Amino acid sequence: MEIIFRAFIVFTAGYLLLRITGKKAVSQMHSFDLLYIFVLTNIISMPVEDDHIGKALTYAVIIVVFYKVLIRLSLHNKLRWILYERPTVLIRNGDIDRKGLKKVRMPMNEFLSHLRVKGFTDTQYIAMATMEETGSISVIPKSEYRPVQPNDLNLRIRKEYVPIPLIMDGQIIYHNLKYLQLKQSWLINEVGKAGENVENIMLATYSENGELFIDNNELQNHKNDPYYYEPGTDN
Repeated sequence: MEIIFRAFIVFTAGYLLLRITGKKAVSQMHSFDLLYIFVLTNIISMPVEDDHIGKALTYAVIIVVFYKVLIRLSLHNKLRWILYERPTVLIRNGDIDRKGLKKVRMPMNEFLSHLRVKGFTDTQYIAMATMEETGSISVIPKSEYRPVQPNDLNLRIRKEYVPIPLIMDGQIIYHNLKYLQLKQSWLINEVGKAGENVENIMLATYSENGELFIDNNELQNHKNDPYYYEPGTDN
């Protein structure tokens, strides 16, 4: 029981400390962030093997406070350029910067593959391509090759409406009902009209026109519709 309790304490403390750190995906982390994660995980894992759980958690809290202070100080420009690397230019006005590629240690074929993933097959169409401090590559096309925007055609576009989920995986999302000022009885009534049960609904969303869209776990029979062909299905 002591081993289970110790592991639970370590896991819970590590989770809370990472939540305090803030939301950030691994692909968005800088080298400074990764170093912090490595040090923190090494410290909080020590009590699994040793008995000094209090001392390890104290060190972990100190590391988190130190990291938060440095992050706050990095909002000032002078310290930011010390902690984080500057973006590296890889293409300028259609010309590949060989020094930039050499600096980031990226061969040409790998760089071209990154551009293809971004939707560019010709470097002459690119105004600027840079490797950001997170390691991702951002591409800015030349103005004549960028996608047409509604503003270019003087079109007025209505706001995009995001459907609000009311049922997910058979469970009612009560806080969304409260936000929309809808009652549970209304939701149950709408589900009943569709001939469904809440527990069988994978997703139900509140649409812009005030109707309930329901996606259940059952696949519809589309009667040989070619748009719903499934390769490999035994016909």
